[in-house]
Amino acid sequence: MKSFVMLAALLASAFAQGINIGSPTEGSTISPGDLTVQINRPNFISQAEEVAVVIAISPCNGPDGACSDPINGLGWSVLYNGPYDPQYPANPRPQDQPQENFTVNIPDYLAGKSQLSVLHVSLIGLDNTPFLEVVNTTLNVQ
Repeated sequence: MKSFVMLAALLASAFAQGINIGSPTEGSTISPGDLTVQINRPNFISQAEEVAVVIAISPCNGPDGACSDPINGLGWSVLYNGPYDPQYPANPRPQDQPQENFTVNIPDYLAGKSQLSVLHVSLIGLDNTPFLEVVNTTLNVQ
């Protein structure tokens, strides 16, 4: 029973370290060209060292327009690959969280339902435990 409780605590801790895509929001319609992607990192108690993010986009061309699982591949176009250093916005409100904006270029050849994915890598805790996650949002490119 102790093992189960410990595993549950570790999983809860890991999910608390996660990021989310603040913008664009799920179901947004975007156009080819420049797009600002906001990546938020909610506050958490543990020490964390951000390593990097990768932002990618891929058409949802599976059966019936299904998007592929990003854990199997991020997509056709890597839009950004580099450091992630979230900061509080200037004049933060109580509900604000650390975030970073990235301006990426949506390719001209992309149209229709697409999936924007963000791979996030960080080191957590005093022992620098590796943490890896992929989050995504579905968009319509017109």
